[in-house]
Amino acid sequence: MKLSDALRKAQGLGLDVVEVAPTANPPVCKIVALGKFRYDISKHDKDKRPTGAKLKEIKFRVNIDDHDYLTKVRHGEEFLDKGNKVRVQLQFRGREMAHQELGMQLMHKVRDDLSGMSQVEMEPKITGRNVTMTLSPLPANRRKRRFAPPQKEIDEEAVDSQNGSES
Repeated sequence: MKLSDALRKAQGLGLDVVEVAPTANPPVCKIVALGKFRYDISKHDKDKRPTGAKLKEIKFRVNIDDHDYLTKVRHGEEFLDKGNKVRVQLQFRGREMAHQELGMQLMHKVRDDLSGMSQVEMEPKITGRNVTMTLSPLPANRRKRRFAPPQKEIDEEAVDSQNGSES
């Protein structure tokens, strides 16, 4: 459409002609309300902007199983890898309070296991029946994952032999 035709049509509708893609050949324009167009652009830019680091929480118990521990540590690594802070909380129940040293040992183990991804922001602290510690992520270039989830490797020969036996 010619520019003069577009301007006439926009004026008739009480709208504006806005250049959307100036680098395109020919340049792309839209007939829209300029105020609404600017508002939409500002909303789009605001959505793109990264929000502050979120705080994620991982809860442990003193008698946690090894597999459950590894799963939670992997989740902690993922949170830290995405730039979030992680609050590690250990809950004591019943007579577990008599063995608070076991809880502190577990918290130190978590801290050591996540040391490649984080730094301790708040040391483990006992408050009531909980022990709480906060970890913040290291800069992206210094992070080293230790507990990456197992990658599923597909062996092509195994797939071919399975497909051949089913036919």
